[in-house]
Amino acid sequence: MTEVADSCLVHVQEFQTQNTAGPRADGTLSQWCCEQLEDGRILHFESLPFDFPEEDRRFLISQRQGDSHLHKNISYRPKGDALRGFAPGEDGSVDRMHEVMRRYSRNTLQFLSRLLAPYASQWSLDYASFRPEAEQGRKLPLHKRNDLLHIDAFPSRPTSGGRILRCFTNINPTEPRVWETTEPFPELARKYAYSAGLAHIADNGSAGLETVLRNFGRVLGFKAPVSSPYDKFMLRFHNYLKENSAFQEHCGKVRLEFAPGSTWISFTDAVPHAVIYGQYAVEQTVIVPLQALLRPEKSPLRTLENLVGRPLTLQGQAQGQVITAHA
Repeated sequence: MTEVADSCLVHVQEFQTQNTAGPRADGTLSQWCCEQLEDGRILHFESLPFDFPEEDRRFLISQRQGDSHLHKNISYRPKGDALRGFAPGEDGSVDRMHEVMRRYSRNTLQFLSRLLAPYASQWSLDYASFRPEAEQGRKLPLHKRNDLLHIDAFPSRPTSGGRILRCFTNINPTEPRVWETTEPFPELARKYAYSAGLAHIADNGSAGLETVLRNFGRVLGFKAPVSSPYDKFMLRFHNYLKENSAFQEHCGKVRLEFAPGSTWISFTDAVPHAVIYGQYAVEQTVIVPLQALLRPEKSPLRTLENLVGRPLTLQGQAQGQVITAHA
């Protein structure tokens, strides 16, 4: 079915992209891919596994990094068909960018729905993005640097234990996109979660206060994003790993090179990663809820709850969930 390249990267070789009904009729490939992702591995496709017209890719890489209308990242939000980060111009490029990103997002989501069928009926759509800048040598604040090992957490879009699934494609025609990774999330959590403040956040998480905030937003007519203790810790852990110079310098690292035209998929909330080289990449994100997972016990939420011995989401707190802490 596949060839295991090493402990974290697997090459998917038999997925057919054109004019098929999807993965194997019995669903074994889809289930296997989901299991690999939940085990903390990265699925890798050496060539494009979905339709991405060459003229669309040429348009994206033709957008110059120094253009005043081009921001650090351009995002497309499929729920509202909205483009962000690309200022209006006089040459029609905004309409063209919107069209290209809409088509990319649609085609990627169709591919993911076929490949990862067990998730597709329950996930929620998040953003797609185009990353036009070269990663090497970027001048960014510490917490925004991509070249430092980190796990993903969204400050403005809490997931309440849902998994951050991301599909990346390197559209650079000549150069690879280079990642580094290190030991998996459960090992990092055992070593660093308490130093990063897990117990403090768990002790001070209040289901009552979060519920009041959510209800207040509902009364005012909007859905207020509510951060659970889990979301607060994951954002803190993201920052902690980037701040920890000893970890960044001395942890064991694995280098991964993604060639031009290749695609890779991972749960980036549990696969620590740093982007150390590359320019011109696109990605689509979806949020997979805990109940859609095949192995929820392997999720970061359950890993952290087992460490601290208490629920870290509002639902778990409200239900009086009992968890045994593991040293």
